Amino acid sequence: MLLGCFNLSRWDKLIDRILARDLSLRFEELAKVLKRMGYTSTQPRGGSSHYIFRKAGKLHIALPKTSPMDKRYVEKIRNIIVDTLLNHESEE
Repeated sequence: MLLGCFNLSRWDKLIDRILARDLSLRFEELAKVLKRMGYTSTQPRGGSSHYIFRKAGKLHIALPKTSPMDKRYVEKIRNIIVDTLLNHESEE
């Protein structure tokens, strides 16, 4: 196995799982990625299960605290990562 010769960090493995649309991802993992990318979160109020993640200049993201995470939420986070990677490459 080719990947066996690489020492990927936990962060890299998590990003790879999101990019591969792994549907076994948990809320805590997606929240970790969003926070590391500069998003802040607010806890749900009024009986809601959705945490709101905000970042200046970006649309807010509502994630339910469920596991495993629904594919549409994984796709939203995947799109944020891809967009961030593309913007980073264009700045270089």
